[in-house]
Amino acid sequence: MNKLSLFIKNQMSFFWLPAAWICGVRVDSEESNKCSVRVKLGFINKNPFKSLFWAVQGMAAEMPGGLLLQNKIKNSGQNIAMLLVGSSSKFTKKAVGKILFTFENGKQLDELVNEAVKTKEAQTITIKTNGVDEQGNIVSEFSFNWSIKLRSVSYTHLRAHET
Repeated sequence: MNKLSLFIKNQMSFFWLPAAWICGVRVDSEESNKCSVRVKLGFINKNPFKSLFWAVQGMAAEMPGGLLLQNKIKNSGQNIAMLLVGSSSKFTKKAVGKILFTFENGKQLDELVNEAVKTKEAQTITIKTNGVDEQGNIVSEFSFNWSIKLRSVSYTHLRAHET
């Protein structure tokens, strides 16, 4: 994704995810099978210990996998629902400075979407992202459990066939 598209996406996230936007969560890069999100410690997102608040890390950690999954569903052309059904986290080091969260297993998401379409049954996946500081240290580890399911025929689907 080019810099202009990233800039526009980050500005529009104010309307889609205002809490994340206010806390400084931004998409750093987005490709077909990889997405990175950054957040920098600042006044609005710090905790009393002068490190990045855990919930802000959670917002940033969820976004790379969630964005890629959303894009894969959109690109499939199918009417698929997605729902976050669980999460867990582990904090290993004080998060200060700029923290980067990356998910780079987009091919797994392709397989998940294809399986949901093929079987017409709910499919689940665990997406793992780590928060990495500027020195390359892992400061937090997150796991997000997503469920997707092909919806029944929708109104928009029916309208497309009328023309």
